[in-house]
Amino acid sequence: MTEPDVHPTDMIRAAGAVVWRGTESAPEVALVHRPKYDDWTFPKGKLKPGEHVIAGALREVAEETGITALLGRSLPPIHYLKGRRLKRVDYWTARVASGRRYTAVDEVDKVVWLPVKEARRRLTYEWDAGLLRALTAVPLRTTPLILVRHGVAGSRQEWEGDDDERPLDEAGRMQAEVLADVLSGYHPTELLSSPSRRCVQTLEPYAERTGLEIRRERLLSETHYDPRASLRLVTGAMAAERPMVICSHGKVLPELIAGLCDRPGDAQLRKGAFMVLHRAGGRIVGMDRYLT
Repeated sequence: MTEPDVHPTDMIRAAGAVVWRGTESAPEVALVHRPKYDDWTFPKGKLKPGEHVIAGALREVAEETGITALLGRSLPPIHYLKGRRLKRVDYWTARVASGRRYTAVDEVDKVVWLPVKEARRRLTYEWDAGLLRALTAVPLRTTPLILVRHGVAGSRQEWEGDDDERPLDEAGRMQAEVLADVLSGYHPTELLSSPSRRCVQTLEPYAERTGLEIRRERLLSETHYDPRASLRLVTGAMAAERPMVICSHGKVLPELIAGLCDRPGDAQLRKGAFMVLHRAGGRIVGMDRYLT
């Protein structure tokens, strides 16, 4: 038998979520029916050109169900062939932040809420059933701590003056706008930043959209970072159990992440990238890393 001619570099990208409600011990999940395929699946869809995968998941869930999703941890991506092209669908667990009365759209004519066992029987595709197994493997209700490395800010060597005043360049400002789209899926209510201009600017688009204040913390800066004191600052802020964003530097974040996760400090983030630590019951139960 001849193997299909698959082109991974021409991969189709899509995203969605397994949205749940109720209690962690007996959750219900949302399934959608697509009349074109006469199948039952989770809300998902293709990314638009240049769209961040998280923003795409939020948009598709809203379009197909009317739900504004509050994201949790990521689930294993699904891969399958669409014709001769490989398709990857990224998924997250999600809760309902808000919702409107569902109105049928061209792609989806029904939305139902079902207990996990019943949903498994209703789903058309076996790979979707695998998502349900992953859904119930760890705590569902988590609080995100989002650690962001500031966006691109030109060359340190070419900047004249105080390096703390070096601003984001055009690429960095675009990263900050993408980050604002993405952060809306986690609904953080507290923003902490190094006082460096490039860090504050990275959080400004989200702060402007939400009306939140950016709290500047010297211990998150390159010049005043202290491993023990900075870790105490972050763990103390985490005690409030509120969704939080921290923006800092490439010289600070690896050690800070290592202290929070009790692991070697190898979690280097590229400029504009971010990591989501999912907390439940006072411990970290998941970790996701993303680019902007």
